[in-house]
Amino acid sequence: MGGNGQPSLDRIGLIAGSGKFPLLIADSARRRGLKVIAVAHKGETMPELAGKVDEITWIGLGQFGHLLSAFKSRGVSHVLMAGAITKANMFGNVRPDLRGLAVIGKLLILHDDDILRAAARELEKEGITVVSSTTYVPELLAPSGCLTKRRPSKEQMEDIEFGWMVAKELGRLDIGHSVVVGRKTVLAVEAIEGTDKTILRGGELARENAVVVKVSKPNQDLRFDLPAVGLNTIEVMSAVNASVLAIEAGKTLIFDKEEMIRLANNSRIAIVSR
Repeated sequence: MGGNGQPSLDRIGLIAGSGKFPLLIADSARRRGLKVIAVAHKGETMPELAGKVDEITWIGLGQFGHLLSAFKSRGVSHVLMAGAITKANMFGNVRPDLRGLAVIGKLLILHDDDILRAAARELEKEGITVVSSTTYVPELLAPSGCLTKRRPSKEQMEDIEFGWMVAKELGRLDIGHSVVVGRKTVLAVEAIEGTDKTILRGGELARENAVVVKVSKPNQDLRFDLPAVGLNTIEVMSAVNASVLAIEAGKTLIFDKEEMIRLANNSRIAIVSR
């Protein structure tokens, strides 16, 4: 490892899912002089990634053997995982190769963390180390404190405490990261549909002043699958007149931070990171 805690190497492997996170990592790693070798997922990864990396291989969901070959043939010894895989696509769109079948076959339950940890173990058996997804973008991690002009009321702080407890239990079961609450009542919990649809469902039930809580799982592997929020989160909350977003400091990714906070302030939404 280098003096700053980053791997001492000339290249990094990037296992890319959806969203802009893989693009941000590619940009940051290349600015540091690293060669970026990406394995991207068809139908998930943004096509723009191809222009931000040195080499890219496109695979289908579950093609773990292809993924290994892409990295080993290019001398990659360290990789990171970035970007989500749409959970709904895991039903019907997975066409695993033989190595992928072997990985999946070892799992009793196809939970997110179980799949990712199994993939990490298989990579490490092949001499490829999985590093934290935030290695090159630590600035994306949420700082502690109230990030907006507006602060939650006493009643909303009580809802945050209540929602936090529920969300942690949800995470312990590896179901999801988010809950929507109001007046100490659970209005919606995140499952396969993702955070945005959870907010819409809970916000419609609350009608106004819903509190959204998004936290890491109690046994979160901080190398991957960190909860994330961004401008779109606030746009969805604003659409249903939700009032508060509570996230976990140091364990939540924030995308488009300045724009997100600006919109939250304009929409009178409080953002608390704790």
